[in-house]
Amino acid sequence: MNVQRLDRVRQNLRDLGLTQTVVTDPVSIAYLTGYDNDPMERFEALYLAVDSEPVLFVNRLFPDPGDCVPNVVTLYDTDDPVASLAQVTIAEAPLGIDRTMEARWLLPLMEAGAASSFRLASSAVDDARARKDADEREAMAAASAINDRAMDWLKDQLKTGVTERQIAEALEGEYRHLGADGNSFDPIVSFGANAADPHHEPDGTALEPGMVALFDVGCRLGGYCADMTRTFFFGAEPDEEFRRVYEAVEAANAAAEQVAAPGVSFAAIDRAAREVIERAGYGEYFTHRTGHSIGLEVHEPGDVSSAHTAPVEPGMCFSVEPGIYLPGRFGVRIEDLVCVTEDGSQVLNHRPKDLEVVGA
Repeated sequence: MNVQRLDRVRQNLRDLGLTQTVVTDPVSIAYLTGYDNDPMERFEALYLAVDSEPVLFVNRLFPDPGDCVPNVVTLYDTDDPVASLAQVTIAEAPLGIDRTMEARWLLPLMEAGAASSFRLASSAVDDARARKDADEREAMAAASAINDRAMDWLKDQLKTGVTERQIAEALEGEYRHLGADGNSFDPIVSFGANAADPHHEPDGTALEPGMVALFDVGCRLGGYCADMTRTFFFGAEPDEEFRRVYEAVEAANAAAEQVAAPGVSFAAIDRAAREVIERAGYGEYFTHRTGHSIGLEVHEPGDVSSAHTAPVEPGMCFSVEPGIYLPGRFGVRIEDLVCVTEDGSQVLNHRPKDLEVVGA
């Protein structure tokens, strides 16, 4: 178990007015205990109280977590996990529940009177996970270094006739060749007008001269995620509007990264990027938030948007990915990962961002 992380969650529970909570998110369980397991459809939960040792509930089908958590309740498929959990909860006190607890477990737990009330308490763990320690930031930097190298490989794949799907399907093998554990999410490979769809799924579209090629990709290393976007132009010199759009997105990315520092709000970082694009005349075509938090998962709670007015704090890591999307024509997005330090921020990606024309 990670005592420091558990103690932070306990303090967060106290701040929420809670003395106990149940964590069912497997990623958060691994973060707190070191026990990394996908329970599939079976019940798995960590019961955490502010004044007692955690208890992990896990099905016997899976590896023994005894080396990670001293107190383990082993369940068989024929056992009632809710009844087992209700035996350790404090019935006279409110119980925190995380967002991933399924109704098929929560409703019977409520009916069993396992607590005096039930409250959403995901923020107790989310807050701890948001502040990456030095080892976590180092792991994310290492994953991003591999992602930088993978982007060079992606650029080299740009040949007339290659399809989005061909490149996307080959990328995971390249990540493993470079030393990563595979994709951190399904890669986005977009050619031409497909790049105007921020979440385009790679298909059979073939690359032709005069097309945009947008790559939004990430790998996983040691449990931590990378995520980066670069946009290229292929086979011909781009026209003036494409250059204006690209320069606006590049400037927006730089503006947001420059203001990221402790005490600056997430909303202010979003505003720094958005104002650049608005001044360039493309405000209505920047259709999404500027970024998302990242760590053990590629999208973690907390984002870089106008709605998130809290200040950034040391250890927080998030993407900065402004974009402009002209329907039916093209899109441009440039994305880096940023980790906040004690006196500023560190950009984890080092691959150049200036406009690159490939094969012209």
